[in-house]
Amino acid sequence: MKKNIRIINTPIGSMIAECSVEAITSLNFADSESKIENSDHPLLLQLEKELHEYFEGKRRSFSLPLAPKGTRFQEDVWKTLRSIPYAQSISYAEEAKIFGNPKAIRAVASANGRNPIAILIPCHRVIASGGGLGGYSGGLWRKEFLLELEKGIVIE
Repeated sequence: MKKNIRIINTPIGSMIAECSVEAITSLNFADSESKIENSDHPLLLQLEKELHEYFEGKRRSFSLPLAPKGTRFQEDVWKTLRSIPYAQSISYAEEAKIFGNPKAIRAVASANGRNPIAILIPCHRVIASGGGLGGYSGGLWRKEFLLELEKGIVIE
C-alpha cells in the first residue's frame, strides 16, 4: 500500500508531511535530502496551501483534521499545545498548569519534544520560564523564526 507522503518546501527548510485517509498524521523537518514520490492526496495539498499562507503571514490557524499518534499522556499534552493562541507564548511551567498537572513540567516538555506534527501543533510557542527559547526538536533557529514570524517581525 502506497503511503500518503509529500515534501513541502518552506522558508525554514523542507518538511515531510504524511496523512491517513482522514487526517494529517505527521509533519516534520527533513534535514536531509529525501527521495520520495509526492502524493497528491487532497489533505496534503491543502496542508501545503495552508503552510504557504502561514509563512506569508496570511493564516493564523489551520483547518485540517489532525491525528497524531502517541501515548495518551502525549496526546493530551498536544491538545493543550493547540490551545495556545497565535503569536503568544507560554512557559513550560504554564503549559503544565494549563494541562492540569503543575508538577509535570519535565514530562510535558518531553511530550512537546515528541510532537509529530510541527507548526500545526505549536510546540514552538512554549519557552523557558526565564524567557529563553528552551528546546525545539526542529532546531532553535527554526523556533526563533516561527516566533518572530507570528509576531510580524520581518525576517531577512
